[in-house]
Amino acid sequence: MKPLRPSNYDIMRDRMELEFAKYDQMEMIRKFSLRYDKDFLYLRFVGRDYRISRTCGRTEWYSDAEKNFIHAGYNESMTIFDVLAWSKPGCHLAGRFVPAADLPGTTKSASAAGNLFSRQSGIFAGRCEALREACRKLGGIPGTVGDVSSIIPVFDFLPAMLQFWDADEEFDAVLKFMWDYNTTDFMHFETMAFATMHLIDRLKEIVEELE
Repeated sequence: MKPLRPSNYDIMRDRMELEFAKYDQMEMIRKFSLRYDKDFLYLRFVGRDYRISRTCGRTEWYSDAEKNFIHAGYNESMTIFDVLAWSKPGCHLAGRFVPAADLPGTTKSASAAGNLFSRQSGIFAGRCEALREACRKLGGIPGTVGDVSSIIPVFDFLPAMLQFWDADEEFDAVLKFMWDYNTTDFMHFETMAFATMHLIDRLKEIVEELE
């Protein structure tokens, strides 16, 4: 049986790992108060513990189920690399959440980008209790807007706000994400799509485990 060929996403991830290893790691450590040793940088991302090889950039998360480290996927790796290597000096939270289209430096096309995940809303229709518990498992703090609302730590230093309205006889389910006004100081606008998709995948995974 022939070994599976790596996907284009895996190839891009592997290339970016090597590029990441060239950046000033001590600057990342200082900026985000990362734990580290001679071999790895450590951080938490969407409810999982990750380690990044300081020599080759390979990024892995620890699986309690498998008692082993798993190679991170494209969305995870690209988000982590963008934040650690390309965030602006002195980046800090503004303390207020806004839709992605209202972030500084975005264009009119951002309005369309804000609807990219609307089709994912149906995943959680009729599953409010499970979604609420999934948010809690990711460290979320309950909010007040929507049938489910939670401020979730994407990184320990960077939150996102989930707002969900369940479907009824007249309307489909609605899923929205709000971001701190200064999020584009931490990552490129395009990277927010990777972060959001991974967050949705993690919530879906936990909801399915609960059911």
